[in-house]
Amino acid sequence: MSLRDDAAAIADDLVRLRRELHQRPELGLDLPQTQATVLDALDGLPLEITKGKALTSVTAVLRGARPGPTVLLRGDMDALPVEEATGLPYASTNGNMHACGHDLHTAGLVGAARVLSARREELTGNVVFMFQPGEEGHGGAKIMIDEGVLDASGERAVAAYGLHVMSAIAPRGIFAGRPGPTMSAASDLSVRVIGQGGHGSMPHTTRDPVPAICEMVTALQTYVTRSFDVFDPAIITVGNLHAGSLRNVIPGEAHFDATVRCFSEEVQAKLETGTIRVVEGIAAAHGLDVEARFRRLYPALVNDADEYAATEATIKELYGEERYFPLPKPVPASEDFSFVQNEIPGAFVYLCACPPDLDPSTAASNHAPDAQFDDAVLPDGVALLTELAVRRLART
Repeated sequence: MSLRDDAAAIADDLVRLRRELHQRPELGLDLPQTQATVLDALDGLPLEITKGKALTSVTAVLRGARPGPTVLLRGDMDALPVEEATGLPYASTNGNMHACGHDLHTAGLVGAARVLSARREELTGNVVFMFQPGEEGHGGAKIMIDEGVLDASGERAVAAYGLHVMSAIAPRGIFAGRPGPTMSAASDLSVRVIGQGGHGSMPHTTRDPVPAICEMVTALQTYVTRSFDVFDPAIITVGNLHAGSLRNVIPGEAHFDATVRCFSEEVQAKLETGTIRVVEGIAAAHGLDVEARFRRLYPALVNDADEYAATEATIKELYGEERYFPLPKPVPASEDFSFVQNEIPGAFVYLCACPPDLDPSTAASNHAPDAQFDDAVLPDGVALLTELAVRRLART
């Protein structure tokens, strides 16, 4: 039997596990029920298991029968604070939702552990299974790296692989990806402008922060269009702006928060200093004080050229050319698997899981309260991860 056959043979078990996880989504770095479910699912397999200290992670090491290098497979486990509106019989009822498909990632990684454990005698080297909390803005991958996940087998992993399901965009079963920059770096920009309030009829007696903060928002848009190469772009979106409480009162302060996206370390570093310079300069021109903070969240996710080429070839060999779609450009969302790929070469691909009765061009996207993922794709994801691990160990 092939690895694909092995994955198909446990499909029903994986669907049950995925739906169990879907009904009990947990947030952030503390996922005690999810961790317990994963540990139960891994029970009896020939794995060396370690639980996280600063987060409820699970690291499982499978040692092949013959010595060799180590590869890492990753699945994230956390959900989002979204009230589910799918109406599915196994929908969440606790106010949170696996609206980004991490329940499929977790079940798929359990499946990969089961399939590869059954073939332990054939493996030359080790596989680390990285069950990670806190992908949704908490940087759980970085914490797991700090706790030693990349060296869990006793030596640094030589390659890492991950995938992400999508609820829309393409039909079910399509794999998509690209070499090089694939997902954006993410940063936060928070700005507080401090002036002196007063009566709206006498602005000359105040230091009005409102015109200045409006100027900052528009100046930042001009800044990114005039300071960065269009082929290595930056995005600044102000999602929250607040000033005052009454129409005839000039407030004493105003603030805004922005998300900042880009696709390279060089641009992220330039944004870190440039955005602060822009807002400080405008505040000074208006005679105002300003408190500005730029906080890096995730680096850009960059697929290693060699590892991605091997991944693309594996997809086409397993599923045919028609099941692969080359992304023409990077995706301006962010993913903390980037921390892993900053340390070791790897590849990260998308697997489309749009239910067949929905139109992928209009279906609800990831993070939406009505996003749906067809768990029929689970065996395909398991087969790809296991094939990548086996082939990478055989290459070394």
